[in-house]
Amino acid sequence: MSSQNIYILAIESSCDDTAAAVMHNGKILSNVVASQKIHEEYGGVVPELASRAHQQNIVPVVDQALKKAHIDKSQLNAIAFTRGPGLMGSLLVGTSFAKSLAYGLDIPLIDVHHMQAHILAHFIEEADFVKPSFPFLAMTISGGHTQIVKVSSYFDMDVIGETIDDAVGEAFDKSGKILGLGYPAGPEIDRRAQLGNPKAFQFTKPKVDGLNFSFSGLKTAILYFIQKKVKANPNFIAENLNDICASIQYTIIGILIDKLKLASKQTGIHHIAIGGGVSANSGIRQALKNGEQKFGWTTYIPKFEYTTDNAAMIAIVGYLKFLEGNYAEQNVMASARLKI
Repeated sequence: MSSQNIYILAIESSCDDTAAAVMHNGKILSNVVASQKIHEEYGGVVPELASRAHQQNIVPVVDQALKKAHIDKSQLNAIAFTRGPGLMGSLLVGTSFAKSLAYGLDIPLIDVHHMQAHILAHFIEEADFVKPSFPFLAMTISGGHTQIVKVSSYFDMDVIGETIDDAVGEAFDKSGKILGLGYPAGPEIDRRAQLGNPKAFQFTKPKVDGLNFSFSGLKTAILYFIQKKVKANPNFIAENLNDICASIQYTIIGILIDKLKLASKQTGIHHIAIGGGVSANSGIRQALKNGEQKFGWTTYIPKFEYTTDNAAMIAIVGYLKFLEGNYAEQNVMASARLKI
């Protein structure tokens, strides 16, 4: 089959966003995402509600993706889908739909690792975006994951550091909950951090050996700090919210950059990429760019729409696997805890 005319339909349903994308020879033709607002009132994702919403959204989302790409399903060469990791109920919706559609169209089925997709999103064909050179270090940061991955090729990846408790996204959201901010709190903390003094308040960085991360201690330190200050001044949060957010974000960024510096030193790799929902954070993006001057890094930052959960990143992995003939069987199963 000619590699010049390959259409991949990709489906992503690992958490609370139902997404579908169509890719043609490495370029995205459509990238549709249906977000679920219902979780905001609960302060976090409710798995049962998420899976029900996926069931409602998946058909119209896939239909819209095909229409925006101006192709018919008969033109598809393969269906790629997120196998894991993620919420089991959510994954099952996408997996079942992908398997059924691939079977009905009699085309290959391709399973994709969600975190691998965040990394390989850097290889989507985009004007003015330079692709990373192998080997490179990828820091995947999201609500459920914080990892440093040594990437030697498209499908040769080694996790060399990861969180031993909370992920960085949880650190932002739990800090936001302490401050009375909505869910998800990360974007609001980022917005307010740009208005505040990052050195107004000091929080101790957790001491974790090697390249692993820990954020649970920081969350507890922030909680005790706020409780103490509010006891002395009930208006403390309202009077200092921007400075508190800036100080929390400054501390979190410091933790991430310190580990990246160590990883770069230990591996001798100076090409650094980021991925995952938290990579949309403006402070983290700026700190990474600053690393080019401070540490001699070459950095790679994805387009904003490829940072949060989306199907475009699933499509690029599907496309690369398709070129290798790396297909899944119809009996493939979703996996909530899937290792790279």
